[in-house]
Amino acid sequence: MKVSVFGSGAWGTAIALLLRDNGNSVTIWSKFEDEAKNLKSTRENPLLKGIVIPDDIHITSDIEEATVGVGAAIIAVPSFAVRETSFALAGWMDESCDVICMSKGIEKDTSSLFTGILRDTLGAHVPIASVSGPTHAEEVAQRMPTACVSASEDIDVAERVQGLLMNDYFRVYTSTDVVGVELGAALKNVIALSAGVCDGLGLGDNTIAMLMTRGLAEMAGLSVRMGGRKETLAGLAGLGDLIVTCMSQHSRNRRAGVLIGKGMTAQEAMAQVGAVVEGYYAAKAAHELAGKVGVDMPICTEAYRVLFEEKSPLDAMRDLMGRQRKMENSDGEERWVLGN
Repeated sequence: MKVSVFGSGAWGTAIALLLRDNGNSVTIWSKFEDEAKNLKSTRENPLLKGIVIPDDIHITSDIEEATVGVGAAIIAVPSFAVRETSFALAGWMDESCDVICMSKGIEKDTSSLFTGILRDTLGAHVPIASVSGPTHAEEVAQRMPTACVSASEDIDVAERVQGLLMNDYFRVYTSTDVVGVELGAALKNVIALSAGVCDGLGLGDNTIAMLMTRGLAEMAGLSVRMGGRKETLAGLAGLGDLIVTCMSQHSRNRRAGVLIGKGMTAQEAMAQVGAVVEGYYAAKAAHELAGKVGVDMPICTEAYRVLFEEKSPLDAMRDLMGRQRKMENSDGEERWVLGN
C-alpha cells in the first residue's frame, strides 16, 4: 500500500520505518522544505541519531505529492500543528483513505480532541482512527517490542489500522473508545511533567507513586465524564502510556519537569529539552476542559498554575497535600480498576 506520514519528527520517522518493514511504499512529509532536503541528503533524523532512513522511503515537502494515491495517511505532527495539517490535507485527501492520528494531545485553544478536528476538517465520511500507547519513538525505531491501541468508532477501521501497523515487534490491539484513548494520550503528558517536577525537587518514590495513581484517577474521571470508558484508562493507552512517560529516560515531558523542579521557568526548560514538550500545552487544555465539563482535577490544575501562573512547585505540592480529607473514590469519582 502507498502510505504517507505527515510529520517528520522522531515519531513520524519511526512510524515510517515500521510501515516500510511491513512492505508498504512510504512517504514522509515535512512542512518545511529545508528540513525535507536535509533528511533526504543525510538519511538520518537528528532526533534519532544512528538510525538510517532507507533510500526507498520518499521524503517531500509537497503536499500534493504526499497525498495522491495514498491508501492511508498517518498524522504524526506536534499537537499544535494538527489543525493546520488537517486543513492542508483537506483539498487533496480521498474520502476512501484511512486517516490515522498518532499525534498525542488536546488542542490548546479549543480543548478539542484531534479526531474531532480531523472529522470537521476532512469530512464526515473519511475513515478515522486514533493510535496511542507506550510508544517511545527511539525504541520503535530500534524495533524493540512495543504495543499500542488502534481506536475508531468503526471497528472495521480500527482493525484495518491494526493490520497495517502490526508486526513481530509492534503489537496492536483494537478499541472503539476513541475518547478514552485520546484523553489518555494527552493527559499522561501532564502527569509525567509533574512527576519530573517532583524528581527535580528531590522528592521520593512515594511521591511519584502517589502522583501517578491519583493522576490516573483524574484521567479516568475526565474520560468517563466525556463519554469514554474507565477500563480504557487501565490499559495501554492509559496506565501503560502513563508509566512509560513518567519513568523513561526518553520522556521529554519528564525531563522538562525535572528542570522546572530545579528552578527553571517552563520556557527555559522547554528550550533546554530542545523538542516539543506536549505536557505544557496539554496542561492548559486539560485545565480548561475540566472547567467546562465540571470535573475536579487538582493535579492538572496545580500543573497549570506552575506552568502558566508561575506558582512555586513546592507551594503546589503543599496545596495538593493540604486538600480536604476524602475517601479514595468519593465525589462521584469513577473507579477505573478492572473488575470494580
